[in-house]
Amino acid sequence: MYRAAYQKGFLTVLYSVGSSPLNNWSSYTKNGYIKRIYDEDIKSLVLEIMGSNVSTTFIHCPSECKEQLGIKLPFLVLLIKNMHKYFCFEVKIQDDQRFMRRFRVSNFQSKTSVKPFCTAMPMGMSPGWNQIQFNLADFTRRAYGSNYLETVSLQLHANVRIRRIYFADKLYTEAELPNDYRLMGKPKDLKKPEKQFKVQATARPPSPLNTGRGEPGPSKDTDAEATGPATDPMSEPEPELQKSPSPPVPQKVPSPAASAPPEPATEEPAPQTEATEEAYY
Repeated sequence: MYRAAYQKGFLTVLYSVGSSPLNNWSSYTKNGYIKRIYDEDIKSLVLEIMGSNVSTTFIHCPSECKEQLGIKLPFLVLLIKNMHKYFCFEVKIQDDQRFMRRFRVSNFQSKTSVKPFCTAMPMGMSPGWNQIQFNLADFTRRAYGSNYLETVSLQLHANVRIRRIYFADKLYTEAELPNDYRLMGKPKDLKKPEKQFKVQATARPPSPLNTGRGEPGPSKDTDAEATGPATDPMSEPEPELQKSPSPPVPQKVPSPAASAPPEPATEEPAPQTEATEEAYY
């Protein structure tokens, strides 16, 4: 059925949200029902299989008994809900010895029993939704000492709610899974804390040396010259205010009368006196 398909990463065989989740499945019901309902826990449509008898209500893949799945991926993952009732599922595989082996897993089995063609194992489920990871290659090697080749068929019995059933090539972490393959969807992104810048502690100036009694210590002038002026590294110098140039003062233009050269002063002639004989005596 899937032998010719590309098998890498994830291969889904049942998805409850699709238009026809039981397209490749056959269903058998007796004193029970198989229907799709809305689950309040995960806020999504799920497939519910309920019945009074576990063995008479189940679904089987592929739908034709003569067909085979042909899935070579070794990990089987089931997203199912614990209904607090009896539940089991079966996986039929083929190993490298060309034998058909069957693994039956249930929550009412108390001990593991290994038979040539069937192995029954107990399973514990927590309340609510569970993610069951089944390593087919490891169980085949431990139970029968052979290597896992492919999965032939898959069968799920009542009573359970199913979200998705898929095969994977390896076990993926929650962060590596796509959003549709998680139970609660993508986790919300947490806000990253803002970066806080740390203020570096400033070095304390050296204290003056202790001097003996009677010996004068270093003077303030010498200490000031050695250490220099104390400045605060966190304080920034205040910007100097640039003085705007004052407007030019208008100069007074001298009037033409004031600018004329002064006239030379004229000396009045001294009065001439006649020389008389009385001046000699």
